Amino acid sequence: MSLYGMLRTGVSGMNAQSNKLGTIADNISNAGTTGYKRATTEFSSLLLASSNGEYNSGAVNTDIRYAISKQGATSATTSVTDLMIDGEGFFVVEDDSGQTFLTRAGSFTVDASTGNLVNSAGFTLMGYDIAAGTTPVLNSTEGLVPINLGQSKFTANPTTDGTFAANLPLVASGETIDDQKSSITTYDNLGNAVTLNLNFSYDSVAESWTMTVTEDSSGDVLTTQALTFDGNGDIDLASTTLAIDIPGGATLSLDISNMTNLNGDYEVVTAEVNGNAASLVDNVAISKDGIVYAVDDSGQKIPLFQIPLATVSSPDNLQPRAGNVFLPTTESGDIQMRSANEGGAGSIASNSLESSTVDMATELTEMIVAQRDYTANSKVVQTGSELLDVLMNLKR
Repeated sequence: MSLYGMLRTGVSGMNAQSNKLGTIADNISNAGTTGYKRATTEFSSLLLASSNGEYNSGAVNTDIRYAISKQGATSATTSVTDLMIDGEGFFVVEDDSGQTFLTRAGSFTVDASTGNLVNSAGFTLMGYDIAAGTTPVLNSTEGLVPINLGQSKFTANPTTDGTFAANLPLVASGETIDDQKSSITTYDNLGNAVTLNLNFSYDSVAESWTMTVTEDSSGDVLTTQALTFDGNGDIDLASTTLAIDIPGGATLSLDISNMTNLNGDYEVVTAEVNGNAASLVDNVAISKDGIVYAVDDSGQKIPLFQIPLATVSSPDNLQPRAGNVFLPTTESGDIQMRSANEGGAGSIASNSLESSTVDMATELTEMIVAQRDYTANSKVVQTGSELLDVLMNLKR
């Protein structure tokens, strides 16, 4: 074996163990970093061609890998905007230049100057604006906007859409039944509450139900609709959307397509309308499917944003960048946008953070092993140096 090759191989081994010690140091220093993914060092041999009677020593190649797909433990917090993903997805964030990254670090707070949600590394959380009632198309990162919680009050929004579904009792031929009644609260253009009474009356002669909508304070009839049902008890109308003109407000399109006529009691299944009065924002709530709600001082929740989750086919091949964020690579695959709680992306847990995947006992053990191997390789270099000294002294 060549003495120079011996020195080269020893130095290669020392460099390899230095890389390993470097990853261990990073892991230990980030043991408390939210969403940090442990780095590991893998080694492979590099062999050089050897001829008969002569051996050429090789070297060691180093490969740094990150267990990005491994999920850290759950850490409970008291902040609503602390978010954790229970699944394979990533939050989509942007830096100050507008470049898009992926991250699992969900320690978000409201930036005082912009009102945007930013994490501890300064990256802004991105999502879709759904305050106007629009449904986002999740096919790319286009259309994403910063999640902004800077507004301090709601403006009044008139009621325009709603859904009402209930079961009307099945009445035997010739029998009568009392009227069934419900009410829903809507809002006019100024944000004033307008209560609508929904009255369902049964005509025992025609054996049919009639729905009448009146305004509560005046008793004015706003619309009347005869209801017919098929043999399965499902509503059977050419149009299952009622147009109701709210006094002082807009036209309410009320969907009644899920009304039924089955044996049993009168039971309201759904009674929902949009719109809201002018009020102050009191709190924020974030659901497991990523909907960000503003909660007013009366407890009413208004949807503002939807937080999507991004997935890639091979997350362990993402490229780590400073700030605990990742960029897609050819090996990782392209970013796929998904709704939280769908398509394997995982759900979002508020008041929770994902801990680092670093295990301190493992890192300290690995450090001892790397230290021992580094020392052994240094002995190879030291021995090679001593042998070279012997060789140089032969001419004296």
